Amino acid sequence: MASCASKICEVKARLATTGSVTVLTGAGISADSGVPTFRGADGLWRNFKAEDLATPEAFARDPRLVWEWYNWRRELIATKHPNPAHYTLAEMERRFPRFWLITQNVDGLHRAAGSRKLSEIHGDIWKVRCTRCGAVTENRDVPIPILPSCAGCGGLLRPHIVWFGETLAAEDLARSFAALQQCEVLLIIGTSGIVYPAASFAPVAKQAGAFIVEINLDATPNSSLVDVSLRGRASEVVPELL
Repeated sequence: MASCASKICEVKARLATTGSVTVLTGAGISADSGVPTFRGADGLWRNFKAEDLATPEAFARDPRLVWEWYNWRRELIATKHPNPAHYTLAEMERRFPRFWLITQNVDGLHRAAGSRKLSEIHGDIWKVRCTRCGAVTENRDVPIPILPSCAGCGGLLRPHIVWFGETLAAEDLARSFAALQQCEVLLIIGTSGIVYPAASFAPVAKQAGAFIVEINLDATPNSSLVDVSLRGRASEVVPELL
């Protein structure tokens, strides 16, 4: 079995000769910044699970409760900062002519690190959407007034997050699949890739002929599909690729 150092050299050699890179990131890259997953034990709040609150039905039933939970999340995330993996991906964006970042994270740390060519397919916790007029705006109030209202029409605001039971934005999906089909190298960082549509991303890139690299602490369902698996923390491994 190849050593981690030789695998990293192999990936660096690939990156040195490519102009097209797509990246998929998940909770693992943010965990290195201290961001909780907000699922399972990390997400337990007042005996509620994320699955109980991150739904349109929960918001319709008790918007105040849902906003109190999101305010708690925002207060936690506000104390966190991008780590070396985030900054390395922002540098990759500057180096590669064709680059696209797809993230499942909603914490905004990629943008904070300087990434601009990205699809935040699950939304952004620092954006709000009006339930009346549909306007999406940035909001970094910590704490956020509960219940927040739209400056334009006075309607109730909701987090600009894709909740359980909701579909991802068609524009984000189209842009993501285009990047996957056109890339020469796909980096999968800190995600198990078991939730759709992200579960289909590696197979799409593989079918298009991409060289796929997985960076994760543990093996995932994608491990048998990828060309190189690098075991370790994203904040330590990703910076070694440049």
